[in-house]
Amino acid sequence: MSQSDNPADPFKKALAEATKVMADDPELNVSYTVDPSGMSGDAMRLPQVSRRMTRDEVLLARGTADALALQRRYHDDGVHAKFAPPGDMARDLYEAMETARCEAMGARDMPGTASNIDVKITHEALRKGYDQISDRAQAPLATAAGYLVRHLATGRDLPSGANNIMELWRGYIEEQAGGTLENLDEVLSDQSAFARLARQIIKDLGYGDQLGEDPEGDEDQDDESSEDSGEEEEAPESTGQDENEEDADANPEQAQEEQQDMAQAQVSQDELADEEMGEETEMPEGEAPLEPPAPPPASEADPNYTIYLDTHDEEIAAEDLAEPAELERLRAYLDQQLEPLKGAVSRLANKLQRRLQAQQNRSWEFDKEEGILDAGRLARVVANPTTPLSFKIEHDTEFRDTVVTLLLDNSGSMRGRPISIAAICADVLARTLERCSVKVEILGFTTRAWKGGQAREAWLADGRPQQPGRLNDLRHIIYKSADAPWRRTRPNLGLMMKEGLLKENIDGEALEWAHRRMLARREQRKILMVISDGAPVDDSTLSVNPANYLEKHLRDVIAMVEKRRMVELLAIGIGHDVTRYYDRAVTITDVEQLAGAMTEQLAALFDADPRARARVMGINAAAR
Repeated sequence: MSQSDNPADPFKKALAEATKVMADDPELNVSYTVDPSGMSGDAMRLPQVSRRMTRDEVLLARGTADALALQRRYHDDGVHAKFAPPGDMARDLYEAMETARCEAMGARDMPGTASNIDVKITHEALRKGYDQISDRAQAPLATAAGYLVRHLATGRDLPSGANNIMELWRGYIEEQAGGTLENLDEVLSDQSAFARLARQIIKDLGYGDQLGEDPEGDEDQDDESSEDSGEEEEAPESTGQDENEEDADANPEQAQEEQQDMAQAQVSQDELADEEMGEETEMPEGEAPLEPPAPPPASEADPNYTIYLDTHDEEIAAEDLAEPAELERLRAYLDQQLEPLKGAVSRLANKLQRRLQAQQNRSWEFDKEEGILDAGRLARVVANPTTPLSFKIEHDTEFRDTVVTLLLDNSGSMRGRPISIAAICADVLARTLERCSVKVEILGFTTRAWKGGQAREAWLADGRPQQPGRLNDLRHIIYKSADAPWRRTRPNLGLMMKEGLLKENIDGEALEWAHRRMLARREQRKILMVISDGAPVDDSTLSVNPANYLEKHLRDVIAMVEKRRMVELLAIGIGHDVTRYYDRAVTITDVEQLAGAMTEQLAALFDADPRARARVMGINAAAR
């Protein structure tokens, strides 16, 4: 073996080959990376295995490989997509139960995979602190449902942390869906049948309103309609059939084509009837009364918050709002405007990078009897040969995988220097955090029109109903997604310089949108930073609703985010006191201070000293 060979390479190669066999996919591309494990097309990402090949690294890589291989072997994306529900909570339950099904199938067919996957589950449970949760409200229901399905299907005890989550919800799940779960063994090997069972469990748990339309409903109704129509039409057509019996026998292909045309015409009529019946066909299923009165899907935080018309709202990538050449021109203009500030901003970014990297540095334990020879202590051995050799052991400092979202106010009041500095600060922070393996998402929010767009036009055409709710068309912009590298999205931030882009701001819905996007991420730690220069304002909405309508919704959304504690929320107000909305916030009077405020806020979140965190974040009650 040459000196440059990695001692972990033989293990990696053997594990990759075994994974391909288990997945029944010889073309599978297996790689080892520090990025989150998962599948992307034909590429599988497994946890990195260092040269030291510690026992934990090896077992975690094997467990993750087995879990992903079983998903590849037993999972059909087409079937999965056909039955997948559109609602967030329903989809989380559906995904968790399907993952559990694949792992349970592997435990049946290849029993050796069960113990390997237990290691992966143990690692995830400890990383997410499941063993410390004692309140069911803090335990994810979807995860618990997946654990329960795996436990019931395999009969294996779960690792302690996972078992804690499952037991917190087990009584409730079995009380609501126990009858459905009794059929689990019968459908485990059939993904379609299991998907129907999973949808029934979701309905039993009270999320039937998130299931959407039954993917097989139209087929069943068409079959029943065809049978009924056949019985009704049999009598009047019998005479004609007798008269044309010889013609049909003489030309069977023509008769078959006529029958097919009639069947297609009948199906079309049935589909039209289904569309006309609409909600009436869905009501008997008992889904609507689950949450009476059914809150509008506009907001999870405030059931009284309504939207008059949302069909013209848009969530759009920045590159879709301008041509590439225009984005490059706007980016060059942005760089030119902020050339004097780049030095100061970069110095602050370097300071943040040093503080973050200091959190990731490895530490050494000295004067050990075994490990790596400590060359720094060889001098005393030379001075006194009776002195024993000294060894050292390297330890990795825990640094949780993190994603940061910057939510930028793109309202008209930010026009000019504020939006320019906000754009360049977001750009530099994204580049800095990416170097520290912290993923960054940059989002913006505004409206599509001033003083109401097509929503207001529809409201006027309908006779101006009282208190219509939000009355403008939203525009939520994705400047940089968390998974997109900074170098590819750099021109997008120039879009903020585009004339006519910045209009009005409806902060509550934007914050709720950014929060939903973060919850869908797999990172262990989620940080959401809001940068705004004022209270939510939309003249069209506020002119026909209570004066505090948008502000109340913003407060409700903030309360929901902070209560759930799944996302760390902080805010920076530019010339506007945002501390009256957010618990963790700072207000700056000069836009030039924005870079420093952003840097200090983020650095404080990674500070190990709770007193330092409290001092920077403005929290009065420091840890005692």
